[in-house]
Amino acid sequence: MFRKVLVANRGEIAVRIIRACRELGIQTVVAHSEADRHSLPVYLADEAVCIGPGPSDKSYLNIANVVSAALVSGSEAIHPGYGFLSENSYLAEVCEQCGIVFVGPPSRVIERFSDKAAARELMRSAGLPVLPGVDRPVYTLEAAQKAAATMGFPLMIKACAGGGGRGLRAVMDDADLARSFAVAQREAQTAFGEGGLYLEALVQGARHVEVQVLVDRYGNAVHLGERDCSLQRRHQKILEECPSPGLDPEVRRAMGESAAAAAAAVGYEGAGTVEFLLDQTGRYHFIEVNARIQVEHPISEVTTGIDLVKWQLRIAAGEPLGFDQTAVSVRGHAIECRINAEDPMQGFAPQSGLIGSYMPPGGPGIRVDSHLFSGYMMPPYYDSLLAKVIAWGNDRLEAVARMRRALEEFRTSGVSTNIPFHLQLLANRRFLEGRYDTDFVERILEGRDGEDLDGSVMLVSAAGPNGRRGRVGG
Repeated sequence: MFRKVLVANRGEIAVRIIRACRELGIQTVVAHSEADRHSLPVYLADEAVCIGPGPSDKSYLNIANVVSAALVSGSEAIHPGYGFLSENSYLAEVCEQCGIVFVGPPSRVIERFSDKAAARELMRSAGLPVLPGVDRPVYTLEAAQKAAATMGFPLMIKACAGGGGRGLRAVMDDADLARSFAVAQREAQTAFGEGGLYLEALVQGARHVEVQVLVDRYGNAVHLGERDCSLQRRHQKILEECPSPGLDPEVRRAMGESAAAAAAAVGYEGAGTVEFLLDQTGRYHFIEVNARIQVEHPISEVTTGIDLVKWQLRIAAGEPLGFDQTAVSVRGHAIECRINAEDPMQGFAPQSGLIGSYMPPGGPGIRVDSHLFSGYMMPPYYDSLLAKVIAWGNDRLEAVARMRRALEEFRTSGVSTNIPFHLQLLANRRFLEGRYDTDFVERILEGRDGEDLDGSVMLVSAAGPNGRRGRVGG
């Protein structure tokens, strides 16, 4: 096992990694920006190294500074968390050249998955069902129109070099394609430094279901069940649950087994997520692989009892998986709500500033992953995630009830949060019945949810269910 690990990230995931390392007896060095000098990861780590100013392109995305921090501090490995450099094959390659272990797949594997169009062909060859689409990037509108003429509409435009909703557009016809292509390409170029796009058939009314896998360097692979990540706003996940409600047991089994087998077949190592779209007939289709830990990994941990971050470290250190698929079972039900610093009453405008009071929820079945504390100054440079509230129950109804109770207990001042929206989402009849898809949240916000009397969602203030009310949508 490693003696010292550099944590090349910030916020709650940096705290999560530091805690896992401490339990394994590993010393930690946190690489932080100037804006995060007084953050919780800096307080918790054994050492801290400043790697640049607040903007991420000058700090957390600066590969030379990150690797230098590891070398200067004597770190044997770099854990990139999620986001930032977590799926950067060049960082993994530099680590290999410098004798530093990258906690994630080898650079050659990351490279194969970094091009989403190429990943489609790779996973098709490994036996996964793949949606109709192009197998090579397109860079011009003319090339996209030619491909669309063969594929037909509706379809999706996606960025080859990344995800997170950047460069992603639904296209219904030729005119829509002409309007959307240049905008999607600019977004992809800005976010990932690469303007290549690919086209894929649009599955309407689909669910976004992902399978968590663990694979060691010896080819041993297991899956930890699936997570339903269909509840999204602007292609950003806001609430996830495990297992996926209403999923046919045979589809669940086949999806998990095929994901683990495919990951092993292509030489994957570490923790990863194989993502699928589930259509209305119950068929699943591969869309991409996330070669890193996911934001929503805690719901897989609490339902299986397996610590994914510790296993990332063990696998990176060369240890084999000490168990097989027969030792993995999903118990109960878990839900994760992403608590963001944003104001639902003002179009979910992002917030930053000084955190006044902070009182996280607790009690049976509740876990909170967060980097907050009273007096913390939230910088304006990064994403708005404040905390993840995870609720576990013996069944889905108990998990929902515990999540409602936890969100009503949650107290913080200084910034607005999306807790009021989560509370209303948890009370929605379609959600409670498990009848939702990837467009569900947007339909509510746009007043297209046919089961709501006036097409709107009532919001309550973060102070509690008896506070100020307002409307979003309609």
